[in-house]
Amino acid sequence: MDDVFRSLADPTRRSLLDALFAEDGQSLTALEARLPMTRFGVMKHLKVLEEANLVVTRRRGREKLHFLNPVPIRLVHDRWVSKYAEPWAAGLSELKTRLEGRSMEKVYEIYIKTTPERLWEAITHPDLRSKYSFGMHVRSDWTTGSSYESSGPDGNGVWVEGENVEVDPPKRLVQTMRALWSDEVKDEGWSTVSWEIEPVGEGSCRLTVVHSDLGEDANDELYGGWPMILSGLKTLLETGEELETPASRRHAGAASG
Repeated sequence: MDDVFRSLADPTRRSLLDALFAEDGQSLTALEARLPMTRFGVMKHLKVLEEANLVVTRRRGREKLHFLNPVPIRLVHDRWVSKYAEPWAAGLSELKTRLEGRSMEKVYEIYIKTTPERLWEAITHPDLRSKYSFGMHVRSDWTTGSSYESSGPDGNGVWVEGENVEVDPPKRLVQTMRALWSDEVKDEGWSTVSWEIEPVGEGSCRLTVVHSDLGEDANDELYGGWPMILSGLKTLLETGEELETPASRRHAGAASG
Protein backbone atom coordinates (compact mmCIF):
# COMPACT_ATOMS: atom_id res chain seq x y z
CA MET A 1 0.00 0.00 0.00
CA ASP A 2 2.95 2.35 0.54
CA ASP A 3 3.75 2.07 -3.18
CA VAL A 4 0.15 2.89 -4.09
CA PHE A 5 -0.01 5.98 -1.88
CA ARG A 6 3.43 7.11 -3.06
CA SER A 7 2.39 6.76 -6.69
CA LEU A 8 -0.87 8.63 -6.24
CA ALA A 9 0.91 11.52 -4.46
CA ASP A 10 2.54 12.69 -7.70
CA PRO A 11 0.38 14.90 -9.98
CA THR A 12 2.03 13.63 -13.17
CA ARG A 13 1.28 10.03 -12.29
CA ARG A 14 -2.29 10.99 -11.44
CA SER A 15 -2.50 12.59 -14.88
CA LEU A 16 -1.37 9.33 -16.46
CA LEU A 17 -4.04 7.43 -14.56
CA ASP A 18 -6.60 10.02 -15.65
CA ALA A 19 -5.49 9.50 -19.25
CA LEU A 20 -5.99 5.74 -18.93
CA PHE A 21 -9.34 6.30 -17.26
CA ALA A 22 -10.38 8.36 -20.28
CA GLU A 23 -9.06 5.78 -22.76
CA ASP A 24 -7.74 2.45 -21.53
CA GLY A 25 -5.11 0.44 -23.40
CA GLN A 26 -2.81 3.25 -24.67
CA SER A 27 0.71 3.01 -26.05
CA LEU A 28 3.68 4.94 -24.67
CA THR A 29 3.56 7.23 -27.70
CA ALA A 30 -0.09 8.09 -27.07
CA LEU A 31 0.53 8.81 -23.40
CA GLU A 32 3.62 10.88 -24.18
CA ALA A 33 1.54 13.14 -26.42
CA ARG A 34 -0.72 13.99 -23.47
CA LEU A 35 2.07 15.30 -21.20
CA PRO A 36 4.57 18.19 -21.53
CA MET A 37 7.66 16.06 -20.84
CA THR A 38 10.15 13.80 -22.58
CA ARG A 39 9.46 10.21 -23.53
CA PHE A 40 12.03 9.12 -20.93
CA GLY A 41 10.18 11.07 -18.22
CA VAL A 42 6.87 9.42 -19.09
CA MET A 43 8.58 6.01 -19.03
CA LYS A 44 9.94 6.67 -15.54
CA HIS A 45 6.50 7.59 -14.20
CA LEU A 46 4.89 4.58 -15.88
CA LYS A 47 7.51 2.32 -14.28
CA VAL A 48 6.55 3.63 -10.83
CA LEU A 49 2.86 3.01 -11.58
CA GLU A 50 3.63 -0.51 -12.82
CA GLU A 51 5.65 -1.27 -9.67
CA ALA A 52 2.65 -0.15 -7.61
CA ASN A 53 0.47 -2.39 -9.82
CA LEU A 54 -1.76 0.56 -10.71
CA VAL A 55 -0.88 0.07 -14.38
CA VAL A 56 -0.46 -3.26 -16.17
CA THR A 57 0.83 -3.80 -19.68
CA ARG A 58 0.02 -6.25 -22.45
CA ARG A 59 1.58 -6.81 -25.84
CA ARG A 60 -0.61 -6.49 -28.92
CA GLY A 61 1.54 -7.18 -31.96
CA ARG A 62 4.54 -4.87 -31.72
CA GLU A 63 2.76 -2.42 -29.43
CA LYS A 64 2.97 -2.41 -25.65
CA LEU A 65 -0.37 -1.16 -24.30
CA HIS A 66 -0.98 0.25 -20.81
CA PHE A 67 -4.14 -0.46 -18.79
CA LEU A 68 -5.48 1.06 -15.59
CA ASN A 69 -5.62 -1.61 -12.87
CA PRO A 70 -8.22 -0.61 -10.23
CA VAL A 71 -7.60 -3.59 -7.92
CA PRO A 72 -5.01 -1.85 -5.67
CA ILE A 73 -7.38 1.10 -5.32
CA ARG A 74 -10.06 -1.39 -4.26
CA LEU A 75 -7.68 -2.82 -1.64
CA VAL A 76 -7.00 0.69 -0.30
CA HIS A 77 -10.75 1.19 -0.09
CA ASP A 78 -11.25 -2.07 1.82
CA ARG A 79 -8.37 -1.37 4.20
CA TRP A 80 -9.03 2.32 4.94
CA VAL A 81 -12.29 3.69 3.58
CA SER A 82 -14.47 0.87 4.90
CA LYS A 83 -12.77 1.13 8.28
CA TYR A 84 -13.14 4.87 8.80
CA ALA A 85 -16.03 5.89 6.57
CA GLU A 86 -18.43 2.95 6.38
CA PRO A 87 -21.56 5.08 5.75
CA TRP A 88 -20.06 6.26 2.45
CA ALA A 89 -18.59 2.94 1.33
CA ALA A 90 -21.42 1.99 -1.02
CA GLY A 91 -21.38 5.37 -2.73
CA LEU A 92 -17.61 5.31 -3.14
CA SER A 93 -17.80 1.82 -4.63
CA GLU A 94 -20.21 3.10 -7.27
CA LEU A 95 -17.89 6.06 -7.93
CA LYS A 96 -14.94 3.68 -8.35
CA THR A 97 -16.87 1.66 -10.90
CA ARG A 98 -17.71 4.80 -12.88
CA LEU A 99 -14.11 6.00 -12.84
CA GLU A 100 -12.87 2.73 -14.29
CA GLY A 101 -14.32 3.84 -17.58
CA ARG A 102 -15.48 1.73 -20.50
CA SER A 103 -13.30 -0.14 -22.93
CA MET A 104 -13.20 -3.06 -25.34
CA GLU A 105 -10.86 -4.80 -22.89
CA LYS A 106 -10.37 -4.54 -19.11
CA VAL A 107 -7.25 -5.89 -17.42
CA TYR A 108 -6.98 -6.64 -13.67
CA GLU A 109 -3.90 -7.88 -11.83
CA ILE A 110 -3.37 -8.93 -8.23
CA TYR A 111 -0.66 -10.72 -6.24
CA ILE A 112 -1.78 -13.44 -3.83
CA LYS A 113 0.27 -15.40 -1.31
CA THR A 114 -0.76 -18.91 -2.32
CA THR A 115 0.18 -21.74 -4.68
CA PRO A 116 -1.05 -22.05 -8.29
CA GLU A 117 -2.89 -25.24 -7.37
CA ARG A 118 -4.73 -23.63 -4.47
CA LEU A 119 -5.58 -20.59 -6.59
CA TRP A 120 -6.92 -22.80 -9.39
CA GLU A 121 -9.07 -24.67 -6.87
CA ALA A 122 -10.49 -21.38 -5.54
CA ILE A 123 -11.43 -20.36 -9.10
CA THR A 124 -13.09 -23.65 -10.06
CA HIS A 125 -14.54 -25.04 -6.80
CA PRO A 126 -18.22 -24.01 -6.43
CA ASP A 127 -18.18 -23.55 -2.66
CA LEU A 128 -14.93 -21.57 -2.61
CA ARG A 129 -16.00 -19.47 -5.60
CA SER A 130 -19.24 -18.49 -3.87
CA LYS A 131 -17.31 -17.03 -0.90
CA TYR A 132 -15.84 -14.17 -2.96
CA SER A 133 -18.06 -13.99 -6.04
CA PHE A 134 -21.28 -12.50 -4.63
CA GLY A 135 -22.55 -15.92 -3.53
CA MET A 136 -22.65 -17.40 -7.03
CA HIS A 137 -21.99 -21.15 -7.38
CA VAL A 138 -20.24 -22.23 -10.59
CA ARG A 139 -20.85 -25.69 -12.07
CA SER A 140 -18.71 -27.36 -14.75
CA ASP A 141 -16.54 -30.39 -15.44
CA TRP A 142 -13.71 -27.98 -16.39
CA THR A 143 -12.68 -29.60 -19.66
CA THR A 144 -11.91 -27.72 -22.87
CA GLY A 145 -15.10 -27.15 -24.84
CA SER A 146 -17.39 -27.89 -21.88
CA SER A 147 -20.08 -25.51 -20.65
CA TYR A 148 -20.39 -23.85 -17.27
CA GLU A 149 -23.18 -22.13 -15.34
CA SER A 150 -23.22 -19.89 -12.29
CA SER A 151 -26.35 -19.80 -10.17
CA GLY A 152 -27.45 -17.02 -7.85
CA PRO A 153 -26.85 -16.91 -4.07
CA ASP A 154 -30.09 -18.78 -3.38
CA GLY A 155 -29.08 -21.61 -5.73
CA ASN A 156 -31.94 -20.92 -8.11
CA GLY A 157 -31.72 -19.48 -11.59
CA VAL A 158 -28.70 -19.08 -13.85
CA TRP A 159 -26.85 -15.77 -13.54
CA VAL A 160 -23.95 -16.50 -15.92
CA GLU A 161 -23.44 -19.07 -18.66
CA GLY A 162 -20.63 -19.82 -21.08
CA GLU A 163 -18.06 -22.20 -22.50
CA ASN A 164 -14.61 -23.20 -21.28
CA VAL A 165 -12.56 -22.34 -24.37
CA GLU A 166 -9.15 -23.18 -22.87
CA VAL A 167 -8.50 -25.17 -19.69
CA ASP A 168 -4.85 -25.55 -18.63
CA PRO A 169 -4.65 -26.12 -14.86
CA PRO A 170 -3.17 -24.52 -12.89
CA LYS A 171 -2.02 -21.90 -15.40
CA ARG A 172 -4.76 -20.58 -17.63
CA LEU A 173 -8.54 -20.63 -18.01
CA VAL A 174 -10.33 -18.88 -20.88
CA GLN A 175 -14.13 -18.68 -20.88
CA THR A 176 -16.85 -17.09 -22.90
CA MET A 177 -19.42 -15.34 -20.73
CA ARG A 178 -23.01 -14.23 -21.04
CA ALA A 179 -24.55 -12.44 -18.06
CA LEU A 180 -28.20 -13.24 -17.33
CA TRP A 181 -28.96 -11.59 -14.00
CA SER A 182 -30.93 -8.70 -15.56
CA ASP A 183 -32.51 -7.75 -18.88
CA GLU A 184 -29.96 -4.94 -19.28
CA VAL A 185 -26.94 -7.24 -19.13
CA LYS A 186 -28.61 -9.95 -21.23
CA ASP A 187 -28.73 -7.48 -24.10
CA GLU A 188 -24.93 -7.07 -23.93
CA GLY A 189 -24.39 -10.53 -25.41
CA TRP A 190 -21.14 -12.51 -25.15
CA SER A 191 -17.73 -11.48 -23.85
CA THR A 192 -14.55 -13.36 -22.93
CA VAL A 193 -12.80 -13.76 -19.57
CA SER A 194 -9.29 -15.20 -19.18
CA TRP A 195 -7.64 -16.13 -15.88
CA GLU A 196 -3.83 -16.28 -16.05
CA ILE A 197 -1.86 -17.67 -13.08
CA GLU A 198 1.89 -17.16 -12.80
CA PRO A 199 4.09 -18.22 -9.82
CA VAL A 200 6.07 -15.29 -8.42
CA GLY A 201 8.85 -15.84 -5.91
CA GLU A 202 8.39 -18.25 -3.05
CA GLY A 203 4.77 -19.18 -2.35
CA SER A 204 3.05 -16.35 -4.24
CA CYS A 205 1.18 -15.96 -7.52
CA ARG A 206 0.27 -13.19 -9.89
CA LEU A 207 -3.29 -13.49 -11.15
CA THR A 208 -4.24 -11.52 -14.25
CA VAL A 209 -7.89 -11.38 -15.32
CA VAL A 210 -8.63 -10.01 -18.78
CA HIS A 211 -12.25 -9.26 -19.64
CA SER A 212 -12.39 -8.70 -23.41
CA ASP A 213 -14.85 -8.56 -26.30
CA LEU A 214 -16.86 -5.91 -24.46
CA GLY A 215 -18.85 -3.41 -26.45
CA GLU A 216 -17.52 0.16 -26.43
CA ASP A 217 -20.47 1.25 -24.28
CA ALA A 218 -20.84 -2.02 -22.36
CA ASN A 219 -22.95 -1.96 -19.20
CA ASP A 220 -20.48 -1.53 -16.33
CA GLU A 221 -22.30 -4.25 -14.36
CA LEU A 222 -20.40 -6.69 -16.56
CA TYR A 223 -16.94 -5.68 -15.32
CA GLY A 224 -17.39 -3.27 -12.40
CA GLY A 225 -17.41 -6.08 -9.82
CA TRP A 226 -13.98 -7.51 -10.69
CA PRO A 227 -11.99 -5.43 -8.15
CA MET A 228 -14.25 -6.62 -5.32
CA ILE A 229 -14.16 -10.24 -6.55
CA LEU A 230 -10.36 -10.31 -6.75
CA SER A 231 -9.96 -8.53 -3.41
CA GLY A 232 -12.26 -11.13 -1.88
CA LEU A 233 -10.28 -13.96 -3.49
CA LYS A 234 -7.01 -12.60 -2.09
CA THR A 235 -8.51 -12.19 1.39
CA LEU A 236 -9.97 -15.71 1.37
CA LEU A 237 -6.74 -17.43 0.32
CA GLU A 238 -4.43 -15.39 2.56
CA THR A 239 -6.57 -15.23 5.73
CA GLY A 240 -9.30 -17.86 5.34
CA GLU A 241 -11.90 -15.16 5.93
CA GLU A 242 -14.56 -13.74 3.63
CA LEU A 243 -14.27 -10.08 2.67
CA GLU A 244 -17.40 -8.09 3.41
CA THR A 245 -18.22 -5.40 0.84
CA PRO A 246 -21.34 -3.33 0.21
CA ALA A 247 -22.10 -5.53 -2.80
CA SER A 248 -21.70 -8.78 -0.86
CA ARG A 249 -24.04 -7.48 1.85
CA ARG A 250 -26.65 -6.58 -0.77
CA HIS A 251 -26.46 -10.03 -2.35
CA ALA A 252 -26.55 -11.74 1.05
CA GLY A 253 -29.64 -9.75 1.96
CA ALA A 254 -31.31 -10.69 -1.32
CA ALA A 255 -30.54 -14.38 -0.75
CA SER A 256 -31.88 -14.37 2.82
CA GLY A 257 -34.97 -12.47 1.75
